[in-house]
Amino acid sequence: MASDSAFDSWSAGQSYEHYMGRWSRKIATEYIGWLGPPRNADWLEIGCGTGALTQAILASCQPRSVLAIDRSEDFVAHACDAMSDPRLQFEVAEAQNLPRPNASVDVVTSALVLNFVPDRKAALTEMLRVLRPRGLLTFYVWDYPDGGMGFIDAFWKAAATLDPAAADLDEGARFSFCTPGGLAAMCREADISDPQISAIEVVTEFPDFEAFWHPFTLGAGPAPGYCRNLSEEGRRRLKDRLAEQLDGDGPVRLLARAWAVKAIAQ
Repeated sequence: MASDSAFDSWSAGQSYEHYMGRWSRKIATEYIGWLGPPRNADWLEIGCGTGALTQAILASCQPRSVLAIDRSEDFVAHACDAMSDPRLQFEVAEAQNLPRPNASVDVVTSALVLNFVPDRKAALTEMLRVLRPRGLLTFYVWDYPDGGMGFIDAFWKAAATLDPAAADLDEGARFSFCTPGGLAAMCREADISDPQISAIEVVTEFPDFEAFWHPFTLGAGPAPGYCRNLSEEGRRRLKDRLAEQLDGDGPVRLLARAWAVKAIAQ
């Protein structure tokens, strides 16, 4: 394998919806309930993807405005087609260079993407820069290291039994900082004071093994990207190994856990 990010394909909006979007929506709803954000606030969302958190903000938070950015033009186009609201604006932009002036937003947030940002300290510094005094800095990431994203953890464990190099591509190995201790350390490095860190959990349920397997064949995300690049025989062997590992008769139910962080800007 060329690198640990070689299969991080995030450009196919509809494929992402089948793979991760439906679970992102469930966790976004739980996250908003935990966050308790202010009403009538100006929001900046980093890494909006197909709009799971964006929709939750619009539906539940009574925002004054929302700027949702993503580095993927395809994701931004998909999200623009999926929702329209006079309070909402989309832009293609990078987390390390946010398109807002200093002290111009009340809430800056990021859903399930900060671990993919190359320079996380720079991204957090930018988040602080755009916040007004006493503004809310918040984000959440999947709990990859402790198997908290169950269906992804199952995929990589099965893949590694057939291809030892797959272990290096496992998000649990790549994003070992996605733990309460790791996230607290990351906040300290970026001069974020007194972060509150909590677990948010939902259950991912698939009606049968075929429904579980199909999203891995679509190419959107690290595991599906890896799967798509296998030979036909390699995919068949991996599918069989996963079915054996999960005892693939009947529904497949696995935990999805994220670690959520919130802090008040000084």
